[in-house]
Formats: sequence, structure tokens, C-alpha cells
Amino acid sequence: MKLMMISMTLLAAATIAACGTTTASRTGSGAALGAATGAAVGSLSGNAGKGALIGAGAGALGGYVHDRNEKSKEQQRW
Repeated sequence: MKLMMISMTLLAAATIAACGTTTASRTGSGAALGAATGAAVGSLSGNAGKGALIGAGAGALGGYVHDRNEKSKEQQRW
């Protein structure tokens, strides 16, 4: 059951990872993805809420960094 939950979370992560074209949408989708992943992993250790909070923060940061990277690539093309 735990392996299935982790697998489903990773599948959702791969699906949502490319969402958004603006800073806000990429940061938001990263936060949502991080929260879901954090909750799933946190539930395995018995603290889903704490895992969701940590995951949301990490996901938002990851989404923001991804957005900056994508915008940097766009500027280099032009």
C-alpha cells in the first residue's frame, strides 16, 4: 500500500511538473505538488500535516527556481 501511494504521488508529480508559463503558476503548481508529496511521505512517518507544510515550501521554492531557469533560457534564445 505504501509503495502504491508513493508511486501515485510520483506519477502526479511528473504530470504537474510542466504546468504553467508564469512565475505565479509555476510556483503555485510546485507548492501544490510539494504539499501532496510531503503529505504522502509524511503519512508514512505518522505526520502528514508537517510533511505537507515542508513539501509545500520546498515545492514552491522549486517551482520558482524552475521558472527563473525557463525565463533565462528564453532570454538567451532572443
